[in-house]
Amino acid sequence: MGMEDQGDALRSQTVRVAAAQFAVGVDVAANLRTCLHWLREAGRCKPDLVVLPEFANHASWYDDAAHCHRVAVDIDGEFVAAIAGAARDIQAYVVVNCTVRREGTTCTGTSLLIAPTGEVLGSNDKQVLIGHENDFLQRAPQPGPIVDTPIGRLGMYACMDGVVAETPRCLALRGAQILCNSLNSFATDEGSLHIPVRAAENRVFVVAANKVGALIPEALLEPVSAQTGIPVRFLSGAGDSQIVAPDGTVLAMASADRAEVIWADIDLAEVARAQRPDGTDVIAARRPALYKDLGVDPATQPEPVFSGAARLEVAALQLPGTGVGALEAAITAVSEAVNAGARYLVLPELFFVSQLSASALATAAAQSAGVVEALAAVCGESRVALNIVEPVGDGYALVAVLLDRSGLLLRQPLLHRSERYGWSPAQDELQSLQLDDAHVAVLSGDDAIYPELSRLLAMRGVDLLLVPCAPLEAWELRTGLVERAAENRMNLVAACQPGPQGSSLICSLQKDFTVMTPWAERPFDGLLSQPILTRAAACPGRTQATVYPANAANKVVSLGTDLVRGRAWWLLDPITAAH
Repeated sequence: MGMEDQGDALRSQTVRVAAAQFAVGVDVAANLRTCLHWLREAGRCKPDLVVLPEFANHASWYDDAAHCHRVAVDIDGEFVAAIAGAARDIQAYVVVNCTVRREGTTCTGTSLLIAPTGEVLGSNDKQVLIGHENDFLQRAPQPGPIVDTPIGRLGMYACMDGVVAETPRCLALRGAQILCNSLNSFATDEGSLHIPVRAAENRVFVVAANKVGALIPEALLEPVSAQTGIPVRFLSGAGDSQIVAPDGTVLAMASADRAEVIWADIDLAEVARAQRPDGTDVIAARRPALYKDLGVDPATQPEPVFSGAARLEVAALQLPGTGVGALEAAITAVSEAVNAGARYLVLPELFFVSQLSASALATAAAQSAGVVEALAAVCGESRVALNIVEPVGDGYALVAVLLDRSGLLLRQPLLHRSERYGWSPAQDELQSLQLDDAHVAVLSGDDAIYPELSRLLAMRGVDLLLVPCAPLEAWELRTGLVERAAENRMNLVAACQPGPQGSSLICSLQKDFTVMTPWAERPFDGLLSQPILTRAAACPGRTQATVYPANAANKVVSLGTDLVRGRAWWLLDPITAAH
């Protein structure tokens, strides 16, 4: 057996991975003892890999830069050496994240991968810093390694790196099979949204370890709470450490408030098999040439102008059935929604088409023209988003459109190859439209799952994304489209027929968003970026809600951290370059 075959054989075996969740204080020596204790506890399940939380050496709160440097660790120092000794004792790979001293007085937030031999195999500096981390830490100047080990190819990232899509995406594109995420987060939407979505959209395993307990010195909890308006309970780690499979299934999850170890057995063969049910490989189908602007310095790009309305009524429509007879139901549903005050309406993907075999495409295109005409006649002052089939050259294309009573306002042909729509060639131009009350884009569901597109739309200033869809997997509506809204601060309406993969969804942006500034319209609730969610019932009907286009102008999640312009643009070659 050759070395390559041997590696493949090893990777088809079961790997046991674990995450340790615990509290970290301001005593470095005590924190080391805590790390060693929980590594011993993790060792009881005989893991191959253990991930520890972010900033395991000291709470992420510093008097000044000198204090941060003083409590940081050296990679060749005693703290890391002790963790390496524990890795040898339990015979596992260990990921530990610490503040690390660098040249001069510089510090970084760094994840270290330590082998069962005690050797430090790789380090990865944090790329996206949040809030006061910007005052004390240096962002990564270069990408971290993908470490090839007998248990798989491992990549590392930390906390805020996973609240936006780019860092985990780059690791997956460079070949990582297991993403190790160390967190220091109070946010309740880390566990429900940001952690699991990174596994599903990248088709990899994620092992994430968060903290519990106070995230700042306990003596400062009450004063900081009074100063910021953040309740004391939200100044503690949110827990919810978890292990997630490539399809978004959570294999193991910790509590929200208790120190503990979780573990699961995984099979890396699932990474190789991770395709959509129709056979689409969402990694191979990417379009790097379309994404090139992501890798450009935001300082050289124009800042978008936001002029959206303060509030708009929108609706997602689910119909009693699909096929030729569904048009009458759609006309009725649109008319009722218009009368109810909905300004933007979204219909399910190709609701009027019974089948899309090659022989039926001409019929579907002819039906599409009639559907557009019929809906334009009843939409009044409102606008309707849907999918249609259009002739293109000698063939046909799936196109997401927005229409009003004058006809088509916006056309967005499918941009990524989808096996179920293999007859629709991938087009090359991403569209959006500035209207009187919103900057709007429409995407078919098979495009909207790609994080790069919504990021590009956010860079243009799109504040309302409309998605007619027919999801193939549960994660698409559970976390995927919600994350598109959350990570870009963008209102979103998705409509589909109810089914086993979920129902329609509306994501509305809150006005109060930036951490460490006063919240005026709602109490601080621990959500970092998740929008207000309105989910449709699993039955036909109209789901209506208010969205807030003007709120998309604020993308600053914490002081110094802009969700869109703060991306690590200089490290995004894996996303923008053809491979």
